[in-house]
Amino acid sequence: MNKEKKIILFASGNGTNAENIIRYFQQKEKNISIAGVFTNNINAGVIKRVGNLNITVSVFNKEDMTSGKLLAQLIKINPDLIVLAGFMLKIPKSLILAFPSRIINIHPALLPLYGGKGMYGNHVHKAVIEAKEKESGITIHYVNEEYDAGDIIFQAKVPVLEEDTPETLAEKIHNLEYRYFPEVIEKLLN
Repeated sequence: MNKEKKIILFASGNGTNAENIIRYFQQKEKNISIAGVFTNNINAGVIKRVGNLNITVSVFNKEDMTSGKLLAQLIKINPDLIVLAGFMLKIPKSLILAFPSRIINIHPALLPLYGGKGMYGNHVHKAVIEAKEKESGITIHYVNEEYDAGDIIFQAKVPVLEEDTPETLAEKIHNLEYRYFPEVIEKLLN
């Protein structure tokens, strides 16, 4: 029998992706479990959202990331994968070195386009529309020391229509995230 694989989720905001991932693996009842959710935002919607799903939520601050306190917690859990699901802080080098090729992120555009510092949420969708791109999508990638620059694992695309607004494009992108992110995580762990 395969050993149980553990996932840690990092989220800073509403937590819809985190909730979707948790529900996906709870319904599958396979040997993959969510060992906890970590957030840097005491007011994050993810706290309430996943609290109803019997998942432990840990709140930390920037100092915990740089002091080694967060790293010590993660080493104790020893996750097979750390998944950034709407996490807004840059991952420090110490975490990347401690979990090589075990930290992944999802980005709401087709990297290498529209990535980097400040490119998140509607900022990305607005930039895509202003550039009159014909398509956008999601990129799931490994995390390295630069924003959105790690090796690409998976991409999925949607057309950008003339009538699209940042909000309508965001909805299309969210649908891709909900559909593919849990499946890609599962493939990486199997």
